[in-house]
Amino acid sequence: MTAGTTIQQPRRTFLFLQGPSSPIFAKIAARLEAFGHTCLRINLNAGDQIFWRRGGAHNYRGSLTDWGAYVELFLRRHSVSDLVLLGEERPYHRVAIAAARRLGIEVFVVEMGYLRPDWLTLERGGMSSNSHFPVDPRQILQAAAGLPEPDWRRRHTQAFLAEAAYDLLYNLPNVFFWFLFPGYRRHAIFHPLAEYAGWVRRLAASKRQQRAADALVASLTAAGAPYFVYPLQLETDFQLRAHSPFNSQKEAIADILASFARHAPATSKLAVKLHPLDNSLIPWRRIIAHQAAALGVAERVIYLDGGNLDLLAEKCTGMVTVNSTAGLHALKQGKPVKILGKAVFDIGGLTDQQPLDTFWKAPRPPDSELSTAMFRLMAASIQVRGNFYSAAGTDAGAQAIAERLHHNTVNEPGAFVDPPPRQKPEKKAAASGQATPARKRS
Repeated sequence: MTAGTTIQQPRRTFLFLQGPSSPIFAKIAARLEAFGHTCLRINLNAGDQIFWRRGGAHNYRGSLTDWGAYVELFLRRHSVSDLVLLGEERPYHRVAIAAARRLGIEVFVVEMGYLRPDWLTLERGGMSSNSHFPVDPRQILQAAAGLPEPDWRRRHTQAFLAEAAYDLLYNLPNVFFWFLFPGYRRHAIFHPLAEYAGWVRRLAASKRQQRAADALVASLTAAGAPYFVYPLQLETDFQLRAHSPFNSQKEAIADILASFARHAPATSKLAVKLHPLDNSLIPWRRIIAHQAAALGVAERVIYLDGGNLDLLAEKCTGMVTVNSTAGLHALKQGKPVKILGKAVFDIGGLTDQQPLDTFWKAPRPPDSELSTAMFRLMAASIQVRGNFYSAAGTDAGAQAIAERLHHNTVNEPGAFVDPPPRQKPEKKAAASGQATPARKRS
């Protein structure tokens, strides 16, 4: 081979399943086809059709029960080499991934970025407890050696109104034209119309809530007293549903509050922050206030509906989370972080591996060298710049994802361990309706 010769990549067939309510999957496909590959899509509902609007589409109108046989036959018939999807734990996707693995087909998962808000995730094989990203600190340090510090300046912005409009465009046709795909079953917990009603109520009070939250954050950070931060996740989040020991966020709240009440220093407080995209259908404020009062810590538990998380984390004593990417923000600021579920960044020397009961008393900050290496390796191997809901962000993200898929550089350099080094946590026994005592966890 002479100098300057370009290595010809073999032509592959990519099958896209469900993606975000965004044009990014169609844009990725267009760029892959420009590289000479074939791109196919299986639409499961009307929203999928709306966001594809290009060739290579096949509509599946059957039942979830029959989906497994259909998708395996499809993979064989079309000689699919690669499967691309968002939400690997969705019922349809779990079945498709199992079929793909039986046939030796590569699986790639696209998601919101770990390094939000200006990044997207692209992982080979799976995410969270299914991730192939290394957990051995020595391997991370070695793989990251020589990698540059990422440019952390934000390149792309996206408006909430754009995200909301895309969401409506995806979900409303599924509600009103359900008969076009009669066998389709949603993976979401709440009906879309119920979610929108909740959002209308929340938006109506958003300015008042934000002012109150900003005042509470300012008071907490100025007081100088120790406080911990607990960022809530969405009840619908598969990070919580599939990659944690909890059956619901209510169980996580019960465990964390009970442990805080019994083991945290009496002078410390706990700031519980609502997820900014929560739909308000579950009364988290009331649930938390009731449990805090029952545990005798009502005055020490602060509920925040809004407020700047980075500012809140900057002066905190530590952060506890099930597996929220908010933990990465705290680690980047050098703060101790305790993970209760499975997270790609739950790594010895980075996050605190002590039991939760001990964490409150003596939280351990991350090793700075390992933290720098982990962020550099993550940015280089399983993150790309871009977003789901702006023209510039989807263009940039689609181009970067297509290039990594085409060149087989996903999880490179050195960030793919096989078999996956993590395991899914076992779920707790069904809750009895009472607050459960905090159990020690490593």
